[in-house]
Amino acid sequence: MGPSAQPERRRERRVTPRVRRLPLVAVAGLAAVTLAVGTGCSNTPPPPLVTSPVAQTSPSKSPEVNELVLGVDAVGSGGLNPHALADQNRTATVLAQLMLPSAFRPGPDGVPQLDRTLMTSAEVTRSEPFTVTYTLRHEASWSDGAPIAAEDFVYLYERMRSEPGVADPAGYRLINKVNSRGGGKTVEVVFTKPYPGWRSLFSNLLPAHLLKDAPGGWARALADSYPTSGGPFSLNSLDRGRGEIVLERNDRYWDRPAALERIVLRAADHGGLARAVDSGDDQAALLRADAISMNTMRALTGVRLGVVPRATVAQVLLRPSSPRLADAKVRAAVAAALDRPALIAAGTGGGPGADLVANAQVLPPSAPAYAATAPAAGVPVRPDPEAVRRLLTEAGYTRTAGTWIRDNQPLSLVIAAPEKQEPYPALAALAQRQLAAAGIEARVIAVDPDRLFGQLLAGDAGSGADQVVDIALVPRPVGGDGATALASAFGCRVELPGGSQQSPPNPAGFCDPALQPVIEAALTGATPLADALGRVEPVLWQQSVAIPLFQLTDVLVTRPEAVNVAEGPPLATPFANAAQWRRKPR
Repeated sequence: MGPSAQPERRRERRVTPRVRRLPLVAVAGLAAVTLAVGTGCSNTPPPPLVTSPVAQTSPSKSPEVNELVLGVDAVGSGGLNPHALADQNRTATVLAQLMLPSAFRPGPDGVPQLDRTLMTSAEVTRSEPFTVTYTLRHEASWSDGAPIAAEDFVYLYERMRSEPGVADPAGYRLINKVNSRGGGKTVEVVFTKPYPGWRSLFSNLLPAHLLKDAPGGWARALADSYPTSGGPFSLNSLDRGRGEIVLERNDRYWDRPAALERIVLRAADHGGLARAVDSGDDQAALLRADAISMNTMRALTGVRLGVVPRATVAQVLLRPSSPRLADAKVRAAVAAALDRPALIAAGTGGGPGADLVANAQVLPPSAPAYAATAPAAGVPVRPDPEAVRRLLTEAGYTRTAGTWIRDNQPLSLVIAAPEKQEPYPALAALAQRQLAAAGIEARVIAVDPDRLFGQLLAGDAGSGADQVVDIALVPRPVGGDGATALASAFGCRVELPGGSQQSPPNPAGFCDPALQPVIEAALTGATPLADALGRVEPVLWQQSVAIPLFQLTDVLVTRPEAVNVAEGPPLATPFANAAQWRRKPR
């Protein structure tokens, strides 16, 4: 039985009224006074005062910790930096929501709202050049005492504009400079162009005073833990071996303190989670459930189930930057050989994610403005062996002994997936089998996520010719500003302000000069996003650059004693309001 079961057992015992007892020291003193009064002038000395260590100790029963235990199906591997594509995992997202400050957070309808626990204001203060001024609360500080200030804005902006493998960097690349005023509590951000999506910036600020000079720099930022906290909770321990994370109330948090003293995340398989919730050892659970697990959870009595779409879409990238897939006909043939419905079925396992098939290139299925743009029939709706044959023949290949060959070289592709991040390695293996059935050779490499996104998908020439990635099964972060997501995922490399360098390429290695003006117009607000998507998405489908599969989805299971534990705002997590969580007695 887990530690959380003990407090429950104590509460169920019958409490017998008892006489209030005075401490031993007080009792001894009272006895001495009584004897002195009763004997008058007797020479008999009073009994000595009891001052032994036993008398001076506190009661053996310590006060019960006000904690809530939430079961998860994995604590997971990988880093904890929410801005790194390599770290797009649930653990990183949860810890960021609980410990990293943000200028804006999703409101109940998903629209960004100013986070007044950190900010007093944020507004456009100049149109030429486009300038946004942020004012932070004076008392806002990291748990080590350092103020949350302009240097944290500067650090995030500098890293996001130039580092490879970051999530949605396009908005940061429009920033020309960041000025500090009022002791760092007023931040003036000057842009090179208008940027309507500016509210999506400066979420999950990082502690610059600890990270900017840390060994390993950005690549190792938050690799294993959090050095400090700027939210209502702080990290007590993260034990991947035991599968447990313990978060405690941040006593140095300047705003209203969290209602709970402690939140414990405890990992188990789906059967173990069901048993722990059923027994009350876990008051809630959050898991990626397949059809079998969903039936198990639905069979539990007295619990509530809710669906929580993640801000992540699983996708297949067919990379034009690869010499082997530079030809659009070859990419189209590969797309025709893939069985997209089978990939979706394998990735979702028939769970709630199966209802969130991603049939658009930019917006996720759970977004209010989502509209399907995928072709109604043909590739990639289902595989097409005849299209494979026709397209590869037109590209100069011939099928010999079951293999497609051109210039005496077989069409042999490298499929990459982030190591130990499901469902991507399993989907990569399935894609390999599908291509083999069509006569296309492929091998799968499971790569350390930092190397995959920071080098192999960033065009690093030092990665080696034999490690050029043709196809990638990877996550794509969603849920922020749509125009920013479009430019980050499919925009060409741009000159960074100052003209000293170009931005890293997007993970797909895609650039279409004909589409770039439309993408930039959407980013700067010159063209409405819906109009831009109407022009860009058909081309993306036609060019077979990215094949979105489905939106990752969790299931939240809660017992009645888990108060205020709910799904949260759209594309957030249940932890968005964890400061208001409470646990009531069973």
